[in-house]
This record gives sequence, C-alpha cells and structure tokens, in this order.
Amino acid sequence: MKKALLLLATLFSLSLHAADFPKGSPKFFTSSGAVLKAAKENGRPVILVFSAAWCGPCQKMKKEVYPSSEVQPLQDKFNWAYLDIDDEANGKLAEGFKVETIPHLFFLDSTGKTTLDELKDVTAPKDFAKKLTKVLKKAEASPKSGN
Repeated sequence: MKKALLLLATLFSLSLHAADFPKGSPKFFTSSGAVLKAAKENGRPVILVFSAAWCGPCQKMKKEVYPSSEVQPLQDKFNWAYLDIDDEANGKLAEGFKVETIPHLFFLDSTGKTTLDELKDVTAPKDFAKKLTKVLKKAEASPKSGN
C-alpha cells in the first residue's frame, strides 16, 4: 500500500512539473543564462517567467495564455525563459529581481540589462498579446548596448 501511494505521489508531482508545456507553447529555456545567450545571438527581447509547479495562477497562464491563438503570432519575436522558483538558481535570481508573488514576468531588452516592462498577475490571452506588442515597440525604441 505504501509503495502504491508513493508511486501515485510521484506520478502526481511529475504531472505538475513546471517544464511541461501544452502544444502550441513558445520554446521555453529553463535557465536565465541560456535565454540571455540566445538573446545576444538573435537580438530578440527576453521574457523571464517566474513560476512554480504548485502555483495555480502560474499553471493557468502556462496552459491557457502562452499557447493561445492570440499569443502564438508573437512567440517567435521573444526569447522565453520559464524559471521555477523552487530551483535554487532561479530562486536566487528571483530574489535579485525582487519577486514577491508569482506569476511574475519581466520583459528585458536583448542585452538582458534593461527591464522594458513587467507583469505580476494572471491576464487573459488577448491582454497578454497586447502587452507583448507594447513590449516589442519599447524594445525597438530601446538603444542596444554591446552590439
């Protein structure tokens, strides 16, 4: 019986793993270093998504907003990182960004040095797509350093 319960608990925790993304989701990096490297190479702005597997609102965004038809046309215009705050490295990064609640998203320029905008709550796909469009305009207007 204990083995069965342990197996069920393990399967449940695996099903909640923060890196599981629905079909149609953007390509997410799972480390800030990897996403910033990609941004320097391709010149696209960065989205840091601070989240956790146990966070209901975070999971709602992951399942309903990021892969939505409203957001899909904008996905390839950004470098995305899904950073689980329960991972020690991401937890330290979250502290540096002063993340107090999740989901908390930071929109950075392609250098990773300038915050263009942020989002601290769940939003509807249509509103998120508007936010992405606004961030793209800011990124285009932002002077690029290090190029």
